[in-house]
Amino acid sequence: MKDNPLSQKIKKASRHTSQEEGLIFEKSSPGKRGFELPPLDVPAADAAKLLGAQHRAQGVEHFPEVSEIEVLRHFTRLSTWNFAIDLGMYPLGSCTMKYNPRVNEFVARLDGIATEHPAQPQSLSQGCLKILRLLEKCLLEITGMDAITLQPAAGAHGEMTGLLLIRAYLEKQGNARKKVLIPDSAHGTNPATAVIAGYEVENIKSESHGQIDIARLREQVTPDVAALMLTNPSTLGIFEQNIPEIAEILHAKGALLYMDGANMNALAGVTRPGDLGVDVMHLNLHKTFSTPHGGGGPGAGPVAVKKLLEPYLPVPVLTEKPDGTLALDAHRKDSIGRVRAFTGNFGVLVRALAYILAYGPGIRQATEDAVVNANYIRKHLEGVFDLPYSLPSMHEVVFSDAKQKKNGVSTMDIAKRLIDYGFHPYTTAFPLIVPGALMIEPTESESKEECDLFIEAMRSIAEESATNPELVKTAPHTTRVRRLDEVGAARKPVLRWKPA
Repeated sequence: MKDNPLSQKIKKASRHTSQEEGLIFEKSSPGKRGFELPPLDVPAADAAKLLGAQHRAQGVEHFPEVSEIEVLRHFTRLSTWNFAIDLGMYPLGSCTMKYNPRVNEFVARLDGIATEHPAQPQSLSQGCLKILRLLEKCLLEITGMDAITLQPAAGAHGEMTGLLLIRAYLEKQGNARKKVLIPDSAHGTNPATAVIAGYEVENIKSESHGQIDIARLREQVTPDVAALMLTNPSTLGIFEQNIPEIAEILHAKGALLYMDGANMNALAGVTRPGDLGVDVMHLNLHKTFSTPHGGGGPGAGPVAVKKLLEPYLPVPVLTEKPDGTLALDAHRKDSIGRVRAFTGNFGVLVRALAYILAYGPGIRQATEDAVVNANYIRKHLEGVFDLPYSLPSMHEVVFSDAKQKKNGVSTMDIAKRLIDYGFHPYTTAFPLIVPGALMIEPTESESKEECDLFIEAMRSIAEESATNPELVKTAPHTTRVRRLDEVGAARKPVLRWKPA
C-alpha cells in the first residue's frame, strides 16, 4: 500500500469528470451529420470555375462524421481536463496568473466597445479613444513616466519597441552605439530583443546577494553601451536596491536605462520606476492589470517613456485637438513608425482600465497582498526547500531542488507530483542562475486557506522525496496521460494524427 500513490493522504486532489475519452475520429460513422443546410434558393456557383480546379479541395480525407450532441459532449468532456485560474491556484513564477474579475469581461463586451471596428472614422470613435486616453493617464500616474504608447501586443513586443526608441534617440545624437547590457537575473526575452534591435549583448553577473554588481557595472558602461535592460524585481523575486545609482552611472556615459516591467505586480501603487531614473519601460497588462492570458495570448505591452524619448513613439499617437476631440496622429517625423497594424489589442486595454478603475487606490493593497502571499509561502517552506538568495522576496520566491536532489528528485519531478495534489505546477528551472529552480508566485488572488493547502502539498512532496522518491520521480499518477517524453517530443514532434 505504501507505493500506491492513491493511498497517500492528499487533501486537495482533484479528479476529472471523465478520464476516458476517445478521439473524435473513433466516434465517426458514415452518414452522421451535426447539422443540415437548407436547399439552395439561388443558382449554385461553380467553385472549380471561380477558384480554379487546382485551388479547390475535393473533400477532407477521414473527416469525422458525428452528430451534434456527440460533438458537444466530446469537447465539453475534453474541456474538463483543462486547468484554469477559475479552478485553482496558478503558482507560475514570472507569469502573474492572477484572477481576472468578471466585471472586466462584462465591460469589454458592452455594445459600443466590443462591436467597434479599428478602421471606422475617428469621428465615430471618440468614446473608444477616450478609453485609451484615460488608460494612458492611469498608467503614466502608476509608472511616473511622461508619455506612453499602447500599441505593443505583448511584453516582448514592448521590449522591442522600447529598444527601438532608444536606438532612434541615440541615432539622432549621431551614434546609435553597439551594446546593450543585460544582467544574468533579467527575463529571458531581453537578449533576443536587444539582438533584434541591432545590438550586441553583454552580460552582467549578479553579486552574491543577487543584486547588480555596481563596481562591475561602472567598468562595463563604456561609450559603446546604448542601454541597460533591468528586470525589477529581478527574476529572483528580489527588488534591485540601487536603481538611482545605476541610472546615474548610465546617464553620465550617455546611455539609457530600460526597465522590464513584467514584474510590476510587486510595485504598482508602491514605487514608480520613473521616479527612480528609469527612461523607458514596458508593462504587461495581461499580468499586472488582470487580463486573461496564457497559451499565446491575448496580451498588451504598453511602453512608457520619459520626455526625451516622446518624439520617437510609434505612430499613430493619440492626441487631443484644441476643440477637445481626440485623434490618432500618424504624421510625426521622428517616429520609429508603426509597430502593428492598428492601435493595440483594444479588448485587453479595456479590461485593464476596468481593473484599474475598480481598484482605484486599492491597487497598492493588491500589490502588498501579492508580496505578503509570496513571503507567507517562503516562510513556511524555508528549510524544507533550499533558498539560494536570502534577501527579502517581493511578489515571488525562488527555491532550488538542492535538498531533494540528494535523493534523485528534481524540480521537474516535484512539479509533476504537485499535479496530483490538484495544483498547477510552479515555474521549473527558471531563472537559469538558480540550478534546479522552483519559482513560485501566488499573486494577491489567493486566500490564506489556498496558500496553506499549497504549502501543505509542497511539504508533503518534500517528505515523499525523502521517504519514497520513486513516487515523486514517476508522477503524475492521477492524470489521464502520465509522464511524457519531453525530449523526444521536442526533437521529433508528431504534429498530426492520421487514422490507420
